[in-house]
Amino acid sequence: MSFVDTIRQWDKGIAYADNKDWTAALNVFLDIRDQNSKIFFNIGSLHLNNHELDAAEKAFDKSICKDEHLAIAFFQRGITFYKKEMFEESRGDFQNAFAELRGNQLIDYNLLGLRYKLYACEVLHNMALTQAQLGQWDKAQGSLLTALNLKTESKHAYIDQALESILKHRMFDLVEIKRGTLFRPKKHYVAELENKDYMGKAKILASIVPEDKFSGFAPLQPQVEEAPVQPKTPEVLRALEGDPHSVLYEFLPETEDELGVLPGNIVFVLEKGSDNWATVFFNGKKGLVPYNYLEPVEITLSSKQGQADNLSDAIPAPPRGEAPTRPKRRRAPDSLKTSSALKTAAKAKETRKVQRCIVKIHFKYTLAITTAPGLPYSALLQKIGQKLGLPVQQIILSYKKSGSNTKVTVNESEMDSVWKSVQNDRLVLWCDLSPVECQSTGSTEETDHKPQVLATMVALHAFEGSQPEDLQLQCGDIVTILSKVNNEWFEGQCNGKVGIFPALFVEELVMEDKPI
Repeated sequence: MSFVDTIRQWDKGIAYADNKDWTAALNVFLDIRDQNSKIFFNIGSLHLNNHELDAAEKAFDKSICKDEHLAIAFFQRGITFYKKEMFEESRGDFQNAFAELRGNQLIDYNLLGLRYKLYACEVLHNMALTQAQLGQWDKAQGSLLTALNLKTESKHAYIDQALESILKHRMFDLVEIKRGTLFRPKKHYVAELENKDYMGKAKILASIVPEDKFSGFAPLQPQVEEAPVQPKTPEVLRALEGDPHSVLYEFLPETEDELGVLPGNIVFVLEKGSDNWATVFFNGKKGLVPYNYLEPVEITLSSKQGQADNLSDAIPAPPRGEAPTRPKRRRAPDSLKTSSALKTAAKAKETRKVQRCIVKIHFKYTLAITTAPGLPYSALLQKIGQKLGLPVQQIILSYKKSGSNTKVTVNESEMDSVWKSVQNDRLVLWCDLSPVECQSTGSTEETDHKPQVLATMVALHAFEGSQPEDLQLQCGDIVTILSKVNNEWFEGQCNGKVGIFPALFVEELVMEDKPI
């Protein structure tokens, strides 16, 4: 089958799909002899629509074999595995889809012929659901907290609802691609399929050129004195003619004509107003952003046009302290400042603020956990008990109220005050053991609970750590191994602190040729 025949069949299958004749569309795609990754994706999606899960899985397998970086194919195969209740395989595919996003918040497949945007927060949402199905509730919570950081659209409010479900150990709905979303052939290829009569019919015309003796299909034409008008520049390239700026602070829109951006995004300033607001172009959209949230960057002309699609690949820079005050709009369109829009923006802003909290716990050693603010007492107690390896009945938690050094015992009725004492997303608690529990187990002051020691190792390299859960090490430190997180990370104790660190940074301590 020639390339032209492939395009003709492809376009025919899309026409059937647009008319919702799924069976006819599937038969047309199956008859295509030279099937590429996009064709296999369409076949898999149509099988998935018909709940033919085994056939859909095989089609997505072939699509990924043709293009191993096609994130949307991993996403669709993950949905297929989930519906087959193969949760381990489904989680793996969602992880692969997230990896193929390469740090971007989304991939817009419109340029490739698929009218769909794959968002990183949606991939993490589905990954959390598979982790919950596998009983990995803490990992599911972590995935949703990361998804909240990557959420950019108001339609993603279901991620907040999913987080509430996870905290209650309940399932939630899977994010699926709309039925009939298929890869389409390029428009200019389809246009070339139309029959064209390039020769036309011979016709004798009178010439306006003196002494014209030409006797072909058309007479000579007079020379034009002015060059033809230059074709209109596409919208995207005209936008790239703006001045590139880097975003310094997160900005949440409050009206429909404002544009939400995150630190590290590259935007193109098309116009700067006297009221300190700038009209910018970002991710195919135009909108207003405070100019004092931006910083000019140097980008060459070649990088503007040749690498415009890769500007968002860079990892965003860390935030530079508090964002400046939002400038006042000189002329804010009242029609856009609806109460619902303001409420939605306020709710999104509030959600950003309370997306996670680091709880520091003082026990016989100090440790830290990450959790969502507002967690019930029983859930917080269970989370701390799992971290310490202690039964929850034996744990007594206490905290200090603002402006007081007296410790107050934490219970269910005290939780509102506990979460109100959070400052800068940090909460400090103290942990003690119940005397009753200690007596019932026959424990004494000398036999208090100690973490189980698996091995003693020595640090080969210094490890600074970047998260509160990390254990900082210096070369030569003696580390007591408490548990094995996975093949790459250990949990250990060193210098009175407990945390996790890379397994390759330590080796077993040997004394007299015998391991300790």
